[in-house]
Amino acid sequence: MDNKLKLNGFNNLTKSLSFNIYDVCYAKSEREQRDYIAYIDEQYNSDRLTNILYHVTEMIGARVLNVSKQDYDPQGASVTFLIAEETFLREYREENIEKNNFQGDTVVAHLDKSHVTVHTYPEYHPDTSIATFRVDIDVATCGEITPLSTLDFLIGSFDSDIITMDYRVRGFTRDVSGKKLFMDHKITSIQDYIDDKTLKEYDAIDINVYQSNLFHTKMLLKEITLQNYLFNTDAYELPPRTRLQITENLRREMIEIFSGSNVY
Repeated sequence: MDNKLKLNGFNNLTKSLSFNIYDVCYAKSEREQRDYIAYIDEQYNSDRLTNILYHVTEMIGARVLNVSKQDYDPQGASVTFLIAEETFLREYREENIEKNNFQGDTVVAHLDKSHVTVHTYPEYHPDTSIATFRVDIDVATCGEITPLSTLDFLIGSFDSDIITMDYRVRGFTRDVSGKKLFMDHKITSIQDYIDDKTLKEYDAIDINVYQSNLFHTKMLLKEITLQNYLFNTDAYELPPRTRLQITENLRREMIEIFSGSNVY
């Protein structure tokens, strides 16, 4: 059964997903902090990020038109994809081949709002030995493509202690009778598109403005297993009081990021 909306012309709704993850770690000495930054830079360099974005692009049924990537000194990386909806490209080609008027540059210019980007930001606190790795991913699409189906893959691609997501649908398209459509898919919360097993591991809150098609979700990992947060250190080599202090510092860092405010 065909469940596609019948539209009058091209579906020009713009759908934007901003996805941020934070990975928190304890690196005590200056050398451990440098080694952690180097480790993150190696694990999430531009080549690895490019592979992740290629998979995201395949999942949403888009085609990559152009790739730009860069590693930075002293740390960090970024990748940008210009993408197009495959169905639109196919229809565009068929129409213009018949007219003997196919120009690839026109496709790129027309779809310049469809893109996928990723940026990384490793850093560490000078006093508490807490290192934080942040990843920002933005997916903007025009047409039938929606990036929400990629959320489980993106969450699983990184060690995600805190996750923030913003989704917005802008503009309108028309059905065949001329009626405006401001949304072409069902959504009450971003959480609707995240696996239940993943949701059970996090505390999550929503802030949604339905009249404006704005959706915001924040997620904080419920449980901390200290060993998972120690870089080149064995938890059982640390005194109990030290383990408790490190755990408290980690949780405080995570709560501050989750709430967007400093805890005093």
